[in-house]
Amino acid sequence: MTAPILVSAYPASPAHTRWFPELEGELLPALCALPGVAGLEVPWMGGLHPHDEAWFLANVPAVPLAVTAIPFVMGRVGADPRYGLASTDEEGRTAAVADLRRVAVDVARIERESAASVAVVTLHTAPRATGAVEPLVRSLREIAALDWSGAHLVVEHCDAFHPGRAPEKGFLTLDDEIAAIRAAGVPIGLWLNWGRSAIELRDADAVTAQIAEAAASGLLVGLTFSGAAAAQSPYGPPWADAHLPIASTHPESGSLLDDAHVAAALAAAGDVEWLGLKTARRPDDITAADALRTVTRNLEVVRAAG
Repeated sequence: MTAPILVSAYPASPAHTRWFPELEGELLPALCALPGVAGLEVPWMGGLHPHDEAWFLANVPAVPLAVTAIPFVMGRVGADPRYGLASTDEEGRTAAVADLRRVAVDVARIERESAASVAVVTLHTAPRATGAVEPLVRSLREIAALDWSGAHLVVEHCDAFHPGRAPEKGFLTLDDEIAAIRAAGVPIGLWLNWGRSAIELRDADAVTAQIAEAAASGLLVGLTFSGAAAAQSPYGPPWADAHLPIASTHPESGSLLDDAHVAAALAAAGDVEWLGLKTARRPDDITAADALRTVTRNLEVVRAAG
């Protein structure tokens, strides 16, 4: 039996970049009604919703949420390469911590003003290429001291920086993140995303080994299934963090995440608290029903493997 699954709502929704409240209002509860789905991952982009916070608070289903600020973090990193929780530049580090204070305030708003609750908040170890363990330790201690309304904080591992290779994220290594969490001595866990590990490692079998390493640390709270491709695909260029589907659900995607690696990842992760499914809608998905069908196909593979 698989762990409860959090489905990432924003890459699946055709309404993400343009605002269609009727479509998103149809899709969100339908995702939550799928077998095995416990709740949703939602983005924090400087606020609770990219288009309409009041709509979100009134319409988000009564389910557990994972809140991720990664779209916002990448925008900040693009504007200021010093920005991030692991920054050796104190101004860049404190700016990232200040933004997490804003996230904590919005988590409290979800708890107070909506039917949903926040189960998980993901943290990310920016900046690109220049992060270090010691400033991350300080940041984790400061963040853990905030009031998170009962949500579990986790560091979501992204592709680590490799000299001579253009990164997607280029943050700290898994070993450095584990070291920082342990040194901080605070109740912060670890979360892995299959596709982001594949972008880093360029080898599907190596992802399985990295998941096993994370599980062996005793810190692994969750694992998200999201694909990546070594070649140009309908979802974008090679090694893009484009949330590709599981290969069997869309062979033309070139996704390295096949059914066998889903099963291997689940075995390596062991008894995690949460699973995630983060799959983009297919390029021809237009309606909420289209997006729901895509998510359903991917969900069926994960549940069958468990």
